[in-house]
Amino acid sequence: MSLAHFGKVLVVAPHPDDEILGCGGTMARLVQEGHEVEVCLVTRGRPPAFDEEGVARVMAEMEQAHAHLGVSRVHRLDFPAARLDTVPAWQINRAIGEVVEEVAPDTLFLPFVGDIHLDHQIAFLGAMVAARPRNAGVPKRILCYETLSETNWLAAPVTPAFVPNCYIDIGATLQRKLDAFALFESQLKPFPDERSLKTIESLAVVRGSTVFAQAAEAFVVVRQIEGRL
Repeated sequence: MSLAHFGKVLVVAPHPDDEILGCGGTMARLVQEGHEVEVCLVTRGRPPAFDEEGVARVMAEMEQAHAHLGVSRVHRLDFPAARLDTVPAWQINRAIGEVVEEVAPDTLFLPFVGDIHLDHQIAFLGAMVAARPRNAGVPKRILCYETLSETNWLAAPVTPAFVPNCYIDIGATLQRKLDAFALFESQLKPFPDERSLKTIESLAVVRGSTVFAQAAEAFVVVRQIEGRL
């Protein structure tokens, strides 16, 4: 079965590589099926926490990964990475809102609100403000992806737990996801680190096996609007 009903897609990524970890296989499958997939990159590393040379390297790696998957456009908001909590919420809400309005996506992929990284939580909230159903053009579906080393490191069930209720088969595009993440050489770690290719592949296999598929990515459906013409 195709993902034709997903229409135009926007993926909100707090940092470069979050989108690959969370839904890289789905992004590759959507592009393969003819969908336009765009990314909203919320933050950028800034000195003194991040050196310019390292930031430039990560951005170049992201561009390579996106080209490999077929991402059509990246919207860079350039808020300070790991310091998103120092930015007034209205500025973040407005910036993400402007991207959502410009792209007019049918489907929105977001980081999970229960991720341990505050940048992820704030990006989720800003996107949800942007996606408020105040007109007929609102995204018809909103799904949260899981990010290894972020989604599973908070304190569930004391904090929101990632309990997937949607699985997308990526058996045919898992290798593209792995190849895309391998292009993030600065972020790639040896097993048993969670940001290793073996762990990324293992999670996809486990998620797939859950629904009798070779590989899958799991999501939490936040909202889904059906029947609107």
